[in-house]
Amino acid sequence: MYKDILLAIDLADESSWKKALPIAVEHARAFGTRLHVMTVVPDYGMSIVGQYFPKGHERKMIDETNDRLHAFIKERVPDDIRVQHIVGHGGVYSEILRVADELRADLIVMASHRPELKDYLLGPNAARVVRHANQSVLVVRD
Repeated sequence: MYKDILLAIDLADESSWKKALPIAVEHARAFGTRLHVMTVVPDYGMSIVGQYFPKGHERKMIDETNDRLHAFIKERVPDDIRVQHIVGHGGVYSEILRVADELRADLIVMASHRPELKDYLLGPNAARVVRHANQSVLVVRD
């Protein structure tokens, strides 16, 4: 049923993967699919903000995040699961959607927390992905 599953996580937030990772692994194993584990390094938004950081700072953040993602997967994803590591850069939900389309993923798996007032005003990333994804989205509540 699924050929490619994209799991979007935040390495700095355990609730983004604690329940979602086992479910994504279970699906990947059940369908014999490849699991793409993704995290996103946010950009600065406005270019004026970026000028206050040292040159090459974003590249360094991306490289360090890639190293952390590899260590995370090595520690938590079983060896029998085919896995690809992906570090996006930019807006969280837009990067998830871009990568899902680029991979032609069949399923996006991500965690979502109980909404707070700020989420209704700004919209959480999971809600945006669900609204705009071309793929099925499995949202795991923490």
